[in-house]
Amino acid sequence: MAVGLIIIGDEIMSGKRSDRHFPAVIEILRKRGMQLNWAAYLNDDPKRITTVLRRSFAMPDIVFCCGGIGATPDDHTRRCAAEALNVPLVLHPQAREKIYERIRDFAVQHGRPVNYAAPDNLQRLKMGEFPEGAKIIPNPVNKIPGFFVGTHYFFPGFPEMAHPMMEWVLETYHQADYDQVHDVEKSVTVYGAVEAMMTPLMEEIERDFDQVKVFSLPHIGREGARSYVELGVKGDKIQVSDAFERLESGLRMIHVEYEINS
Repeated sequence: MAVGLIIIGDEIMSGKRSDRHFPAVIEILRKRGMQLNWAAYLNDDPKRITTVLRRSFAMPDIVFCCGGIGATPDDHTRRCAAEALNVPLVLHPQAREKIYERIRDFAVQHGRPVNYAAPDNLQRLKMGEFPEGAKIIPNPVNKIPGFFVGTHYFFPGFPEMAHPMMEWVLETYHQADYDQVHDVEKSVTVYGAVEAMMTPLMEEIERDFDQVKVFSLPHIGREGARSYVELGVKGDKIQVSDAFERLESGLRMIHVEYEINS
């Protein structure tokens, strides 16, 4: 299954906070033989969030969505997910119990009586309002759960909460999708050549090897360092081996200096 990532928050788009989800998700998936196929960054615009979620719900992908599931005025994700699914928001009974647990823990911690009807606690209950039919994702940090519908999983914006929740989702529901990425990669470092010189070779390889992708990553030399291009092939193990031989042969024919990357 393809895996997508949606990251929501004005604080990310404005640069007030640096995104920590993207690299973490790549690593979480890599450890399980999976890979990230697409990602989207969104500000706190309900119309845009709803539009993107409606489109992603129509796909069969595993989708991780981070941010906007709190209960403050700038948290829109729960409502947008419900609108995208054309279902109402409802207080999930298990989420309610988990939030009550959190309220009790907080009261004991601060030596206060438990008052579930206090305005702030009623506001906290809104964090348990999910699209009708959703199921909960346990939160090991503060017990206030995330939720999921199908293979769409919704997490808090806090990486400390979201990342262990993602791992729980994968371990619980997607072990069958582990080790589905069998692509291999081989590359060389090419010195003193521009990409245009190697483009015909790259096009030839992609034409003749239908299960291989060619990649080219130029690096500009700084402070006296040489400029170079990382050029390689990735994909099916057998085809990559043959395609890499073709790559080396083509580079020798155009007389460029290169070394094979380990």
